[in-house]
Amino acid sequence: MSPAIPILLALALGLIGWLAARSRAWSMRKAVRVEGGELHSLPHYHGWYVALWTLVPALLFAVAWDALSPGLVLQQVLANPAAATLPAFGIQRDSILAEAQAIASGSATAGFQQGSALLVEPFRAALKHFSVIGLVATLAIGFAGGAYAFVRLRPDFTARTRVERAVMMGLLGASLVAILTTFGILASLIFETARFFNVVNPVDFLFGTHWGPDPMSDPASVRGDTYGAVPLFWGTIFIGAIIAMAVAIPLGLMSAIFLTQYASPLLRKWMKPLLEILAGVPTVVYGYFAALTVAPFIRDFGHMIGVSSASSESALAAGLVMGIMIIPFVSSMADDSIAAVPQAMRDGSLAMGATKSETIKRVLIPAALPGIVAGVMLAVSRAIGETMIVVMAAGAAARLTANPFESMTTVTFQIVAMLTGEGSFDHPATLSAFALGMVLFLVTLALNYIALRVVKRFREAYE
Repeated sequence: MSPAIPILLALALGLIGWLAARSRAWSMRKAVRVEGGELHSLPHYHGWYVALWTLVPALLFAVAWDALSPGLVLQQVLANPAAATLPAFGIQRDSILAEAQAIASGSATAGFQQGSALLVEPFRAALKHFSVIGLVATLAIGFAGGAYAFVRLRPDFTARTRVERAVMMGLLGASLVAILTTFGILASLIFETARFFNVVNPVDFLFGTHWGPDPMSDPASVRGDTYGAVPLFWGTIFIGAIIAMAVAIPLGLMSAIFLTQYASPLLRKWMKPLLEILAGVPTVVYGYFAALTVAPFIRDFGHMIGVSSASSESALAAGLVMGIMIIPFVSSMADDSIAAVPQAMRDGSLAMGATKSETIKRVLIPAALPGIVAGVMLAVSRAIGETMIVVMAAGAAARLTANPFESMTTVTFQIVAMLTGEGSFDHPATLSAFALGMVLFLVTLALNYIALRVVKRFREAYE
């Protein structure tokens, strides 16, 4: 049986409860008006009150049952005498059980594991048994909740207040999702990072200059001096915060100034959306562009000027393309901030004899500085978290070098490499990805804090 059937039943019960309660409320309204009174709440609030009491408990049970029933099915199958021939544990046992369940549920027509055919009928019987239990329980819970709410309806019942309170609780729960998700991510990072630092000294990790973990090595023989992450931090800063921002900040700021101060309304109408299209291009497309077009050009240019170490995978190629990618972040925020400066300030500066360029430099840019700084910090956070461009254009070599023509790697690249390898999840090489992620999280948090402090420091109130 599909898991959607109990949910559809719950929705149907909720609809029936809404119609029944609304009909009763209309009847009560007519009776009360005959006596010169009025209902406390409109009829549709009574309907929603009963519908919520019918729908929410039934939905919660249906979701919980969908999570619990597979375990109950497996327990009943394992208790069957046909399961006595199964291996005691291991991948083969799980494979036989999964194959038998797939045949029983209809998602597979035949099996290849020896012994799976004997378990098909026990699985089919167990699935049917617990499906019936789930359907009956969903109906019973929904009906009980709806009946409880229905018998409470009366002319002075505060249905509107209760429905609005339920809606408020739903909105509160929706707003807490992002916060709870952040706390969950942070908790998982802290837990796995602590496991990593139990094996590798944090000083070796944060200040070591050699990065060369081997996911296939014996965990007992791990050496802390092979987990020095300074080359990764340097590569992330060099590509994302130096080269990329050297491209994005001037071009983004100048394009914002042009669009707000010099471009005609028609030109701005076309150019601003075209510029912001850059933010919607998939990063893998930027990666292809960097690897197939920019990187060979940078390599040939390096050889032409005498840089013999110029590589087809270079920090400069990745940084240039990354800078182009984040231009819209700087441009859009700067554009909005400059456009928000009151027209009276522009007019006052021009009336005092300042030229248009002097007005831009001495009035508009300082007034819009909080928004510009916020855009720059957002762009930096976006750049240091970029992965695909680095994977395809910068290379995998962890180097401490200031030569932009050489290959270099970043924190995000190594996180991908460590988590997608064939090593054990408990290996220090895999756990190092969480430590790198924790550092990246703290750096991003620090950038956001700096941005907030700068914005608070330079914000001014304009009448």
